[in-house]
Amino acid sequence: MQLSCPMPKLDIDVITLGHGSGGILTNRLLDTGVFKLLKNDLLDKRHDGAVLNLSGKTAFTTDSFVISPIFFPGGNIGELAVNGTVNDLAMCGAIPQYLSLSFIIEEGLKMTDFWDILVAIKFACEQAGVQVVTGDTKVVEKGKGDKIFVNTTGIGQLHEKANIDINNVKVGDKIIVSDTIATHGIAIMSVREGLEFESTIESDTRNLNHIIKNLLDEFGEAIHLLKDPTRGGVATVLNEIARDAKVGIDINHKDIRVNGQVKAACEILGLDPLYVANEGIFMAIVDATVADKLVKKLTIFDNCHQAAIIGEVVETHPRQVIMTSAIGGKRVVNMLVGEQLPRIC
Repeated sequence: MQLSCPMPKLDIDVITLGHGSGGILTNRLLDTGVFKLLKNDLLDKRHDGAVLNLSGKTAFTTDSFVISPIFFPGGNIGELAVNGTVNDLAMCGAIPQYLSLSFIIEEGLKMTDFWDILVAIKFACEQAGVQVVTGDTKVVEKGKGDKIFVNTTGIGQLHEKANIDINNVKVGDKIIVSDTIATHGIAIMSVREGLEFESTIESDTRNLNHIIKNLLDEFGEAIHLLKDPTRGGVATVLNEIARDAKVGIDINHKDIRVNGQVKAACEILGLDPLYVANEGIFMAIVDATVADKLVKKLTIFDNCHQAAIIGEVVETHPRQVIMTSAIGGKRVVNMLVGEQLPRIC
């Protein structure tokens, strides 16, 4: 449930080019929106950047979000931007702390839409425990953008027990997926294609950093690699791991969890869930000795009740991913070719 933040009364109902001029309209927009909602000591300085106190190893990431539509079942582009960047830091084994936030807004965007996006950003930041400390706003002419694009950059301090590195992946490691797959991509596709189901399929966008911190606290360096399978889905991430670690990967189709409605939608649309984007799950490559305990730990968290070991790292067929079907057949799972669903994040 999102925060209730009444929108202030404004004289203009839509974003105009003047809101990107740097003058009075820009200041009004920022004062009544960004600075009011995302208020903190660092952002309140309103400088061109933020001065941060950092010590030890620090993770740094940046991402841009161009999703269409900007409002979708289960979320909007604002919380997606925060969660996506927070999760990228978490996959490095870091504890997210600070974000930058930049908007490229198309002239004509409704003020109410912009406000709803800001409220979602505020909510997502509070849930993840991060602060927006600097940013930027630009406005482009109508027809030169698509409503709004968001860029976020994140910084976080590395967890003291984290040693996340592709070079740590070794033969015998188990592959864990934290929950059901393909939900985000199908939520977006269902809106675009006007599909109707018995209940709405909602995006799984959420922060993962608190879960990852709990896992690192307990299992530390036994967690060799973390990945969030966003664009390209689980199959593409597995292929990247096999290629970069120069290992083979075996997975079992029966162990890969897919929500029933999501599975049905994939069949209707002719999509393979393995290639559909996710926003609220992660994959972990872990030492075999802790795999079962880690899955059991995961299942106590909301949105991880379907966590499962889906396969392992093997010495045979290096740089290839092989899947065993429910009836025992085997097939190569290749990397996604082309774009299955553009503008997904």
